Amino acid sequence: MKLIVELLNGLKLFALNPYFDERGNFCETFRESELQLFGISDSFPQENQSISQKDVLRGLHYQLSPAQGKLIRVIQGKAQFIELDIRQSSETLGQFAEIVIDAEDFNILWVPPGFANGFLALTDNLIVSYKVTNYWNPLTEQTILYNDPDLQFPWLINNPIVSKKDKQGSPFKSAILL
Repeated sequence: MKLIVELLNGLKLFALNPYFDERGNFCETFRESELQLFGISDSFPQENQSISQKDVLRGLHYQLSPAQGKLIRVIQGKAQFIELDIRQSSETLGQFAEIVIDAEDFNILWVPPGFANGFLALTDNLIVSYKVTNYWNPLTEQTILYNDPDLQFPWLINNPIVSKKDKQGSPFKSAILL
C-alpha cells in the first residue's frame, strides 16, 4: 500500500499492490497493520456495498452519533467522490475534495469521521464497497444537499439520478455538523 495523496487534513488516497499474470490478478485489499502505518488505527465492524447504474448520485451522507469513518474501494467501474469536511473544529470546515476512482487503478480512499460522503456513478454497474468504523444508526443519519448552491460541487453531469431522500437533504449552512 502506498499513500498517493492526503487532502483536507485527513482524507487519504492509497494505491494497492495488485499482482497480474496470465490468470488475471490478485490484490490484498485490506490489512490493518498497513493502515496503522499511516495513522489509521480504527476498527471496522461493518462493511457495506452498493451497486449503481451510470449517472446515479448518492449522498452527501453522514451520521452524527456515532460518527463514521469510511474505507472506500471501487470494485467495478468508475466513480466521482465528493468528500465534504463537516468538522466544526477543522481548519477546512466547509471545504470539499473531489476524487475520481476507477476500479482498474486499485485505489482505496480513507474518509475519517467528520466528512459527508457522496458519489456519482460514471459507469454502469458501479460497485462500491466501504468498511465503516461504527454501525449504521438510522436515527442520526444526515444528508447534505448534493446540489447546494453555496458549495457548487463540481459533479460531472447536470441531471443525475437522485433518491427522494437525497433530494430533500439540508443545505450546508443549516446542517447539523460534527
